Amino acid sequence: MDGFSIGHLPVAIDDRTSVSDFEYEWGDVAFSSRVWERPREGGGAEVVLQVLVLRGDGLTDLDALRAFLAEYHERDPDEWELTPFDNGGVPALHGETEAFWTPGTGVAVEVRDAFGILGPEELLATARGITLADPR
Repeated sequence: MDGFSIGHLPVAIDDRTSVSDFEYEWGDVAFSSRVWERPREGGGAEVVLQVLVLRGDGLTDLDALRAFLAEYHERDPDEWELTPFDNGGVPALHGETEAFWTPGTGVAVEVRDAFGILGPEELLATARGITLADPR
């Protein structure tokens, strides 16, 4: 997906789960997004997992990415509780429902469990399973 391989999918991704890819831009950043969703009892669908690759000149480091994502997700940066973690030698941050890092200048990856379906262990396992597929 946009230069990255997704090597781990949570057990919640099953044969009822559909996958869609989207591309869009926001705030001078290009997004490639893959979304896994499944039918909800009573109708509709729920998002189980999102993996996003972000590309933009302003994504210079983890602090710049954090500031961008706080604005994008409408989070108060002073109240957004994030914990550092090592993602294959790359400094990263995670919260209850997201993990993100900058594997290189101008590129970032975010894994989202926006509805808390997966839990933190599967969120981090998925994040750690994302690797660079081809250098750009």
